[in-house]
This record gives sequence, structure tokens and C-alpha cells, in this order.
Amino acid sequence: MNDTELRQHVIDELEFEPSLDAANIGVAAERGVVTLTGHVSSYSQKVAAERATWRVEGVKAIAQEIQVRLPGDRQLADDEIARRAINILAWDDFVPKDAVKLRVASGWITLTGAVTWNYQRNAAESQVRKLSGVAGVSNDITLVPQVSSTDVRQRIVNALKRNAEVEAERIHVDVRENGVVKVDGVVDDWDERQAVERAVWSAPGVHSVDARLRIA
Repeated sequence: MNDTELRQHVIDELEFEPSLDAANIGVAAERGVVTLTGHVSSYSQKVAAERATWRVEGVKAIAQEIQVRLPGDRQLADDEIARRAINILAWDDFVPKDAVKLRVASGWITLTGAVTWNYQRNAAESQVRKLSGVAGVSNDITLVPQVSSTDVRQRIVNALKRNAEVEAERIHVDVRENGVVKVDGVVDDWDERQAVERAVWSAPGVHSVDARLRIA
């Protein structure tokens, strides 16, 4: 696929995404690297644009330069955004009570605190980024390792072998004592890369993932 075809496929996918108004998004493509520019009216739409782009075959990397421009009627004071964020986190069963702290500056939410599982970390971010008035989210929640690195590695390897989307023999896993997991190797497409990362994050004790997977 040449750059012109890839660019058109990304444009088509952005226009097809129902949660996104792609009218003000620009797309450029060069050797599998897609650059997204322009602006959207919410942070959730910015995230949706990136996810839609990754779904397109041939995309190897994304330069995300989309700006969030909130309409006048959706601009809220930071204290109001903070109150809404606290309330929505309190109602989420996946987010441990009182484990996540937040601060808001000019519509940008920064999440801090510590949880045990990555799905809890992701749940907190997923909830606050869809709130009205949010311009962006920084997820600085840490994960607290609770198992040995040897056990973590074995669980990850077993998970990769069970996954029908992954060719496990092409993936190498290295677990450090501080909970950082390095995975490298070759995958066929972005879906397989995401499947590998999901398998890694599914193991308890994973603090962060250094994914160096090449799309062949």
C-alpha cells in the first residue's frame, strides 16, 4: 500500500467512526507513519481518532497532533470538573476506593495514586476522560508489584501461548525486579501487538510495559 492509499483508508476510517466528528481532522501518511492534525471538541474524540487510525492496516506509528477545542458552552471551571471526576470514580466498581487522587489545571486532569492491577488504572482514566470540559488526561497512577519477577514472567508466557491471536514463539519476555516488563519480537499487525500487550498487562505485578514489537 502506498502513502496515498494509506492516507485515504485512514480518512475513511475516521469518517466511519460514529463517536467522532472528523470534519476538522487532517491526515498525512509517509512510510506507515500517520500524522493527525486539526482539532476536535472533546478529549474523548481525540482518543477515538487515534484508536480508529490504529485499526487501519498498514499503520506502523502515529504522530498525534490533534488539539482539543472545547465549545464555549462546555467549558467548565476546574473545581467543577474535579467534583465530577471524584464522583464518577467513586461509582466505578473497578477503581479501588480512595486509591486514586486527582488534580485539575485548565481542564487537564492528572491522576495519581497506586493500584494493584492495570485494569484499575485504565478504568480510572476511561471514566474521567469522557467528562464534559476535560481537555486532556495524564495517568500517573502507579502499580504496586505483589509477586516475584519469575512468577510474573511465567504467567505472561502462559497467557501468550493461550492467546489465539498471538504467535508466542516470536515474542521474547524479560521481567525486571521493579515490575517493568520488556517484550520484543515480531507481530503481523496492530491487533496482534495489542493482544500481546493485553496478555502482559493481565499478569499481576506488572508495573509498566516496554513494548518493542515490530510490525512485519
